[in-house]
Amino acid sequence: MNILVVRTDKLGDFVTALPTMKVLKQYNPNNKIIACVAPVNKSLADSCEFIDEVIVDDGSSIFLFIKKLRTKDIDVSITLYSNIRVALAQFLAKIPKRIAPATKIAQIFYTHRVVQRRSEVKMAEFEYNLELSKALFEDINIEYKNLLLKFNDSKKIYDIFCMNNDIEKEIIAFHVGFGGSSDANWTLEEYEILIRELLKVNKYQIVMTFGPDEKDLYENMQTKLMDTNVIFYLSFDGLVYFTKLISNFKLFISTSTGTYHLASLVGTPTMTFFADNLFASSKRWKAVGEESLQKHYMIPSDKEKRDKLFVDVKQELLSF
Repeated sequence: MNILVVRTDKLGDFVTALPTMKVLKQYNPNNKIIACVAPVNKSLADSCEFIDEVIVDDGSSIFLFIKKLRTKDIDVSITLYSNIRVALAQFLAKIPKRIAPATKIAQIFYTHRVVQRRSEVKMAEFEYNLELSKALFEDINIEYKNLLLKFNDSKKIYDIFCMNNDIEKEIIAFHVGFGGSSDANWTLEEYEILIRELLKVNKYQIVMTFGPDEKDLYENMQTKLMDTNVIFYLSFDGLVYFTKLISNFKLFISTSTGTYHLASLVGTPTMTFFADNLFASSKRWKAVGEESLQKHYMIPSDKEKRDKLFVDVKQELLSF
């Protein structure tokens, strides 16, 4: 069976789709899993052994998108997050069975609509995605083994990075930028305090990572920490290289953004900051990796509570 799985939004959202593709392949290894993704996620999708083919929706001509779909002889599609564009394209491509959550006006273009009410956050985003696979196979086992993504050459990538940067200690990484659904974070000044306190312990090498569109942030933090031995890494080497690199880190510290999901995907322990509301909480956005390796903090809006949490985070980090 040729199964199209659609998740065309941002990095973190795409990572939450990977368990669904994994269990569909586990259910029957003869199933051909075709992932429909945004351009930014293509290289990562190509790296997953349980994904057989990748279709990229670059947001340009919908007619070219429909043509791509028609050439794949798709038997069924599971759209994990829908919009009018992807719904209409599948309808016009005449995919026989089209499964999606019963939300928004786009649901009229699907043959099978599953009521989920994700806004109630009764489970995590990736768990809602997994539930949709039951609409195709009622008896499917939605349990999966970590790690979902492994690379044979990740240690070599890491060793070269350490050699080029004169690193001899284990790495704790800070990723201070954010996007997507993340709407809570420490200030840059607060991150500076955490980093300087950790440097005093002199146990780990601190690496700060930045996305290719975060040059201003990269330069800002360099200015703040110019008197330290912090390594600043601006990622121009591609998503797969970055994934291989962080898979070797001792700890990855960030807000709830795509890189957090990426770190958990490859088995790296995470310390992650979430907004203190249900929509953006860890209950909804916990990562797909081993839960025991995830440390979650909800940042409150109240200043006194926020200040107290910051002290707790600092103590937790210093005892790591």
